[in-house]
Amino acid sequence: MTAIDTLTPDAIAARLSGSPEERAAFVREAADAGVAEAQAVYGQMLLDGAGVAADPVAAFGWFTRAAAQHHVMALNMVGRCYDLGWGTAVDKARAAECYRIAGERGLDWAMYNYATLLALGEGLAEDKPAALVLLERVAAMGSGLASAKAINFVGSFAEDGWACARDLVRAADCYARAAERGDFRGCFNHARMLGAAGDVEAALGWLRQAGARGNATFLAKAETWLAASEIPAFRTSGVAALRDGAAC
Repeated sequence: MTAIDTLTPDAIAARLSGSPEERAAFVREAADAGVAEAQAVYGQMLLDGAGVAADPVAAFGWFTRAAAQHHVMALNMVGRCYDLGWGTAVDKARAAECYRIAGERGLDWAMYNYATLLALGEGLAEDKPAALVLLERVAAMGSGLASAKAINFVGSFAEDGWACARDLVRAADCYARAAERGDFRGCFNHARMLGAAGDVEAALGWLRQAGARGNATFLAKAETWLAASEIPAFRTSGVAALRDGAAC
């Protein structure tokens, strides 16, 4: 029995209530003791640089160790590392396999990630109809962020007519629901639809939300799109709203 095993819930809570560095040290202690959940959490801390120096290579190692203990989210994160080149070389086929296995075990994020690769044909043969079926399944799973992202992606299928009839009404509804649930792409797409319908004021509010929630790569692409928009207000006020949100 390790020292971690002897801690009471109150003692664990006390150890986790310290500074980010103290929390990271405690999680590392538990990870070293072989606790799969701690290994997965410590991997995320290393990936994010939360309480420790960012180290994607080490993060990948901890995710791999937790996945070897059948930790489903860790397996999904191994897939993310292969997918995006975090701490290891990009390998879309390995990413797809990790997502597939974790998705079959019921993890919504893995299902979403696998559907994304299916839709794009990355790491496996493109199959948009199968991707849409899987996205609709994730969309119906609950109120979490993975579900919100799936709803937004279903909206993209409807807008572009991928594996279904083109349906802008359905697309707009999906984007609105994804935005309400906090997906930054949903916020941006909802703003696009509102702007096209003439409700620029409401659109600007959702662009601020997209700016506040989006990552740097997405925001750069979004700003480029707005700057070239046929809607004059998007080229000026829209870009400003996006930047205002990002600055918050």
